[in-house]
Amino acid sequence: MGNSTKDQTLVTIGDLFCKADIVDTHQKILVSALNVLLSVIAFLGNMLIIVALQKPSSLYPPSKLLLGCLASTDLCVGLVTQPLHVIYLMPSEQFKRCHLVGILSITIGAFLGGLSLFTLTAISVDRLLALLLGLRYRQVVTLKRVWILVVSFSLSNAAISMTFFYGLRITAAFTGIAVAMCMLTSVFCYAKIYSSLRQHQVSVQDHIQQGQPNQGKAVLNLARYRKTVSSVLWVQLTLVACYLPHIIVVTMFAISGSASPSLALTWAVTLSLVYFNSSLNPFLYCWKMREVRKAVKNTISQFWRCSS
Repeated sequence: MGNSTKDQTLVTIGDLFCKADIVDTHQKILVSALNVLLSVIAFLGNMLIIVALQKPSSLYPPSKLLLGCLASTDLCVGLVTQPLHVIYLMPSEQFKRCHLVGILSITIGAFLGGLSLFTLTAISVDRLLALLLGLRYRQVVTLKRVWILVVSFSLSNAAISMTFFYGLRITAAFTGIAVAMCMLTSVFCYAKIYSSLRQHQVSVQDHIQQGQPNQGKAVLNLARYRKTVSSVLWVQLTLVACYLPHIIVVTMFAISGSASPSLALTWAVTLSLVYFNSSLNPFLYCWKMREVRKAVKNTISQFWRCSS
C-alpha cells in the first residue's frame, strides 16, 4: 500500500510536463528560453560575487562566509537546477527519462532553495547578535562555528529534500514547518533590531544633548550597521516575494494530487520566479553593499585588462 501511494505521487508529478498533451509546446519553449537566460545571468552574476568576496575587505569572515554560501547556492541554481529544468521541459517520447530528470530537478531545487532560506535566516540572526553582543560578538560568532552551522543546514535540508521520494505531502509538511520557523525567526530578529536601534538612537540623542563626547563615532557605526541590515532585509524580502507563489502552488498540488494544463503552466511560471531570485541577488548585493560593488568593479576591470 505504501509503495502504491509513493508511485502514484511520483507519477502525478511526472504528469506535469512529461506527457505531451499536458502543456502546450509553445509555452514550454517560452518558459525554457526564459530559464536559459536566467541560468546564464545567475551563473555569471554569482561567480562575480564569489570572486569579489575572496578579496580583502572589512567584512567579518563569518559574515562573509554566510554571504558566500548564499551566492554559491544561487550559482548552483544557474549551473545545475535550471539546466535540468530546461531538459525537463523539453518534449520527450521517453516518459521514464523525462520523469527521472523532473524528480532530480525538483529535489535539487528544493535542497538549494531551502539552503538559501536557512542561510538568510542565519544572516538575520548574525546581524542581531552583532547588535546585542557588541564587543563580545567576535568571540561568540567565530568562523569555525559558522562552518558547523552551514554544514548542519546542508545536512538537515538534504534530509527534508529526500522525503520527496516518500511522498509530496510529507515534503510539503516538513517544508511548511521549516519555512514557518525561518520566517518567524527572521521576523523576530528584524523586529528586535528595529526596537534596539530606536532605543539606541534615543540614548545617543540624550548623550548629545548632555554634551558628552565621542558620540560621533557611535552614530557613524550605527549608520553603517543600518546599511548592512537594510541590505540583508532587501535580499530577504526579495526571496519571500519570489518563493511564496511557488510554495502556494506546491501546497495546492500536494492537497489535490492531480495535474492539469493550468496547474502545470502555473508551476512552471512560479518555479521560474524562484530561479529569478538567484539571478536578482547579485544585483542586490552590488546595489546595497558598497564594498561588494567596489570589489565586483575591480574584478571586471582586471578581467578586461587581462583579456585585452
